Amino acid sequence: MSSIPDELSYTKEHEWVAGLDDGLTVTVGVTAFAAEQLGDVVYVQVPEVGSTVAAGDAVGEVESTKSVSDIFAPVGGEIVETNAAVVDDPSLVNSDPYGEGWLFRVRIEEEPDDLLSAAEYGALTAAES
Repeated sequence: MSSIPDELSYTKEHEWVAGLDDGLTVTVGVTAFAAEQLGDVVYVQVPEVGSTVAAGDAVGEVESTKSVSDIFAPVGGEIVETNAAVVDDPSLVNSDPYGEGWLFRVRIEEEPDDLLSAAEYGALTAAES
């Protein structure tokens, strides 16, 4: 199994969040564990820029050769950017989930209170493996 970056926060639905310590805007993606479980990702639907989301809302989906999974907003706020590269090349979710495979950015309006640390997420994924 792949490593879990310590500097990120995680959800129980297998999204990662970067930049919580940096201020108002965070970057969201799908974890390597989720990408491995999905298999080859062939389609990614991201939320619309300018839309407002609440933490826990289904905001898009990732489709693989095995299944379709919802993408959930880990934080509430306004979608300020989406990753056109991952829409054009969904395999980035598999090849670089914590880098080029990011999905969208949110300007936080609602502080998350249920995000997991890397250690907590590692325990969760170990139980699901």
